[in-house]
Amino acid sequence: MDSTWGLIFILLAGIVVVVGSILAMRLHAFLALISAAFIVALLTPSTALQRYHVTSASFPVDVQADSQTVTLHAGEKQGVSPDMRYLLISRESDSKSFQQVGQLRITKWIDGDSPGEQWSQAEIVSKDEQVALAPTLGTYRAIHSLEMKSALKASNATIGARVSGGFGGTCVKIGILIAMAAIIGKCLLDSGAADRIVRTTLSWFGERAAPAAFMVSGFFLGIPVFFDTVFYLMIPLGKAMRLRTGGNYILYVLTIVCGATMAHSLVPPTPGPLLVAEELGVDLGVMILGGAIVGLFAAGFGYLYATLLNRRVELPLRESADFSLADLEESMQIDESELPSFGIACLPIVLPVLLISLQTIVSYPGFPIDLSPGVKRTIATLGDKNVALILSAIVAMATLIRQKKRSFAELSTSVQSALASGGVIILITAAGGAFGQVLRQTGVAELIQNLPEASPQIICILAFLITTAIRTAQGSASVAMITAAGILSGIARDGNLPFETFYLAAAIGCGSKPISWMNDSGFWVITKMSGMTEAEGLKYITPMTACMGLVGLIVVLIGVTIYPVF
Repeated sequence: MDSTWGLIFILLAGIVVVVGSILAMRLHAFLALISAAFIVALLTPSTALQRYHVTSASFPVDVQADSQTVTLHAGEKQGVSPDMRYLLISRESDSKSFQQVGQLRITKWIDGDSPGEQWSQAEIVSKDEQVALAPTLGTYRAIHSLEMKSALKASNATIGARVSGGFGGTCVKIGILIAMAAIIGKCLLDSGAADRIVRTTLSWFGERAAPAAFMVSGFFLGIPVFFDTVFYLMIPLGKAMRLRTGGNYILYVLTIVCGATMAHSLVPPTPGPLLVAEELGVDLGVMILGGAIVGLFAAGFGYLYATLLNRRVELPLRESADFSLADLEESMQIDESELPSFGIACLPIVLPVLLISLQTIVSYPGFPIDLSPGVKRTIATLGDKNVALILSAIVAMATLIRQKKRSFAELSTSVQSALASGGVIILITAAGGAFGQVLRQTGVAELIQNLPEASPQIICILAFLITTAIRTAQGSASVAMITAAGILSGIARDGNLPFETFYLAAAIGCGSKPISWMNDSGFWVITKMSGMTEAEGLKYITPMTACMGLVGLIVVLIGVTIYPVF
């Protein structure tokens, strides 16, 4: 089970459990992911666990030509300092475990290959005489004796401890974020802020440009609000526009979809891209800004697709279970005075983006302004993703109280409803994190260890195809992203990718778009609420989302080719 075929078997077993549980057994995504995590943990051999934990706690070593000095690919930021002593360990490609071959003493810090990068130089103070050190990178690693003991202890953890550790670690990363995003989305809906954003956008663009307004509004609202909720909110407006104009209904439906669905897969704090960013180690500010750029290009193509399709297709406005035509007429009569101002409505969405982006910009090594330590600490605190989302949730709740004159007891009801739905998402996402953790412990990164030597374009295409295959098989974009991130996180976190990890995350997000069909809950939300038949959904929705995913991938490939490192 320690061979390449063993790794492939374990990987496929995990994927089959996830996909089969959802498709064949109709299990909830949480149960499917947590079951797959236990199966993978059970199949993982102890030698693979030891290799994983020792590798995670150690640093690559480059043996110099004189075989008396080495370079550690670690510096002061990793806790390395002069006169510290490390164990020199080695594992040949066919060996099952690491062996100690000597001891090192750190002598000084030196500059790395990249600007601002710091490594450490060390002398070999003792060595196994039977081992001839070769001047090569990758065979040897350095680890502190205490870290070695901790790694060996961790490799003996029980299956339950390993799965729960991955589950809890993911909750630590994303639990507060998803809970706050759920509260923000609920308050935006209940306070009328979301309605205000859509109405104001329509007034800016005008009735003729209503499709563009729907696309922009859908994308904007899709950042903190789940896709299904965005579509629930906006489809009555699309139907109302159809009543006013007498046509263009397919255009209104598809432009709502194209904006909201791309934000759903590319822009945090939506759970899918949020977990992908955490799993791959992508800065959240970079994921928000970069994901928005890629998503807007893809959504722009969706708008073009919808416009061209509208010229040859007429979708009739039918009665649906959610809204009768009489209900539509009534919903459009809500007085403007009952809605918050546009600035107040946008604040819960804009505030966290600004705070997180500001913190990312200020912490960038090339930032030209020399800020005082106090200012830096303040920006770092406010720009912390958890703090930024909490502040945004407070603003959203205050807007709801102010606009609807609600008591704290009534506010509590809205918050409880939001947390009930957000709690389910946290469970699914944390189970996905546990699945990804036990996948990494198998040594699956070794299965694709040659990927960093491949071109950036090939790596991104592979990430896209892996996510697409999982999405097509089981339907959920979020589950597909979570699974693909677990598979690819090993190569992303080892630091050897020749390009920014964001591009890998964006390729995964774009890969979650093809193929939307009957096993996708979003497909049924769109068709049933818009009044489409299943055949119409397959003819109009499925090709558009698949093409948007491909366009997003093309944008990623162009970016990683022109600007691989930023």
